[in-house]
Amino acid sequence: MSSEIRVSIPNSLNEYWMPFTSNRDFKSNPRLITEAKGVYFKDHLGRSQIDASSGLFCNPLGHGRKEIIKAITDQLEKLDFCQPFQQGFGGSFELATKISRHTPGNLNKIFYTICGSTAVETAIKIGIAYHKAKGHGHRYRFVGREKAYHGMNIGATTLGGMINNIKTFSSVLMPGVLHMRHTMLPEHKFVKGQPETGAELADDLERFAINFGAENIAACIVEPISGSVGTLVPPKGYLQRLRQICDKHGILLIFDEVITGWGRTGSSFAAVEYGVTPDIMTMAKATTNGIVPMGVVAVKEEIYDTITQSSPDGAIEFFHGYTYSGIPIAVAAALAVQDIFEKEDIFARAKKLSPYFLDGLFSLKDISVIDNIRGYGMMGGIDIRPKDRPGKAGLQCFKACYDVGVNFKATGDCLIVAPPFVCEKKHIDEIIEKMRKGITAYSKHN
Repeated sequence: MSSEIRVSIPNSLNEYWMPFTSNRDFKSNPRLITEAKGVYFKDHLGRSQIDASSGLFCNPLGHGRKEIIKAITDQLEKLDFCQPFQQGFGGSFELATKISRHTPGNLNKIFYTICGSTAVETAIKIGIAYHKAKGHGHRYRFVGREKAYHGMNIGATTLGGMINNIKTFSSVLMPGVLHMRHTMLPEHKFVKGQPETGAELADDLERFAINFGAENIAACIVEPISGSVGTLVPPKGYLQRLRQICDKHGILLIFDEVITGWGRTGSSFAAVEYGVTPDIMTMAKATTNGIVPMGVVAVKEEIYDTITQSSPDGAIEFFHGYTYSGIPIAVAAALAVQDIFEKEDIFARAKKLSPYFLDGLFSLKDISVIDNIRGYGMMGGIDIRPKDRPGKAGLQCFKACYDVGVNFKATGDCLIVAPPFVCEKKHIDEIIEKMRKGITAYSKHN
């Protein structure tokens, strides 16, 4: 490594064990981000990178928003921390009210966690506590789905369906978890929006109810759109069918909206976009524009009432929570984000920009190494033709795109594209142009 590069990076790259990273490969040729402003990053070589995946789906309002920075600074000067058990501060209640104005139906009870993974873990515990409070403690099974991602805690990992995330830890996973088939069918290649076929895949849940006993199933959890595997859009009628089956058998329906929440589909939540109201809904990422870690669980009023009314007066009703549940700095960031959502009509802006973004994304279909493109709202996935092992093509293609100045997330052999909502058409054009350049450069050597 040249001395010119070395002066711009830390003294040593050896000690930090990076998450979800090929550490040896990275440290031989590091990619370090040093600045962020608007929809652009700058790396340690001084090169500009356009942010094509909103960080990790979590920066839809762009980077360096002064309103959020000021809200955080002001909060730190007034109150930096107060424990969330048996006491609280006003901002937590104000934020819960604002969130409940956007959640569908009567998902009006708000529980704070520290990230998306802990939001899912909390949803699992709420589901169990609810059934026990109803005298249905025998409901212990959960149903997830293949090609799903719900986080990396034990419960969340178990419910997910990404093989590399679970096979190493199979000895410590939750018992009794079943997985429905994913919804990516061969005929769904290069389909923009919701596929017409595949709603019957929801009947896997009905089959599980028959084979394992509906009375033993506590909840079914799905991402309305599977985000981390590259935007698996639900077939028309699929989510509605899941809702019907859950209602029939008394199974709770949990929507993991950590990625789809707060405008990614063009509506506040995918539940609103698709007209299907779950019993429990998780969110995180865009809640604070990714600046401070925070997770949220929204719960139907009857679930909250059932749990809280099953305990004696003065007793703790739900033995769960985190040191950093709804801490002041996270709440301050989230309140500032809520103000921006309203003042800039962010959800409508995302919906208006979506057709232009999707047209640009699908214009890449002529590149020979692209196997498939999917998209909905302001999120899309591009599958690169696999090489000799899974993930190799995706990583190499990501590197080629990074080198031409477009920054996004690659999972396996899928390139995940989810631009910030504050993009203008010229930014979408730049993303698509640089992706074409990078993917084409990769294809010439593979």
